Amino acid sequence: MARRSLSKNSIGDDSPPHRRRNVIILKPGEGRHYGLGLLTGVFKADEAETEAAYSVSEWILKTGLKGVGGHSHAGNDEVFYVLEGVPEILVDDCWWRCTPGTFLRIPAGVVHDFRNTGKTTARLLNLFIPGGFERNMPEISAWFAAQEKI
Repeated sequence: MARRSLSKNSIGDDSPPHRRRNVIILKPGEGRHYGLGLLTGVFKADEAETEAAYSVSEWILKTGLKGVGGHSHAGNDEVFYVLEGVPEILVDDCWWRCTPGTFLRIPAGVVHDFRNTGKTTARLLNLFIPGGFERNMPEISAWFAAQEKI
């Protein structure tokens, strides 16, 4: 069977066609790594690859991580999905103990944080909507490295 692209006329949609994006396939552990002490961010897809629609990252929380500090994002929603371990995630003023399979959507402006007081490493899948957070990672990583030297 031959493939054909649907045009705006064939689906009755006046919106502009999307630019074709490249497929991204990464093996476990692959991506752009940012070490932040007991926390590691591994970015899988970001604004350059998604036309700034979203970014996808994996967060690895070593045992003893006390959090990065309550914070919010003025213009971005965040989605977290717990892959492994039992991290605790702050939403507003309440800490939630999260087991694998827990899903959280944190709207823009809501204070949040995450920590790992458990006995094993925790892993979170994160979507940042719209994308762009990753552009801050070199500066954030440098700040964490400077704190380790103090």
